[in-house]
Amino acid sequence: MIHPDTEVRFISLEKGRGLFASKAIPAGTIVWCRDPLDREISPLEMDNYTPVFREILLTYSFRNNKGNYIFCWDNGRYINHSFASNCCSTPYEIEIAIRNIEKGEELTDDYGFLNIIEPFEALPEGTERSVVYPDDLLRYSDLWDVALQNTFPKIKTVPQPLQNFMSLETWQKINNISAGKEPLASIRSCYFSSSSKGSS
Repeated sequence: MIHPDTEVRFISLEKGRGLFASKAIPAGTIVWCRDPLDREISPLEMDNYTPVFREILLTYSFRNNKGNYIFCWDNGRYINHSFASNCCSTPYEIEIAIRNIEKGEELTDDYGFLNIIEPFEALPEGTERSVVYPDDLLRYSDLWDVALQNTFPKIKTVPQPLQNFMSLETWQKINNISAGKEPLASIRSCYFSSSSKGSS
């Protein structure tokens, strides 16, 4: 489920559409959570689709740490890549805003934490990185962990419109982490290694 204060806009022929904030979204806001309408598709299921449907699913899915594809049913599928993203995945099937997102600003992810299958060259942003690799979670998890550690405590201090769409178990875990009762897991735990796919 994507945050309600967002809307899809056309950007350009090169980039296509993107997801933008229709109101200001403060740091610590849960901007996406997995809900029962999101489909989890195994690699075997994916192979059973015809090429045209497989391409659609691959375009609008990300892989979890089991190597299964999570197909987002709503506008969350339009979140584009940025090496300086303002949103970040977590090990808890939620994404949070890691800095304040202004009204009219595009919501972005670093596709490096989405377990992509093949490397791709991203549009230039003036950053040191220019290519997203399948093992970026191993390369940059320390940096993303710092961003999450700095932002996660704010979850309990800002409005959370998606709370009612989350499982009680997930919300309780967030409460425990915020209260210091359990540690924040590393985003590295989201990594899927293709070398272990035979055991999943």
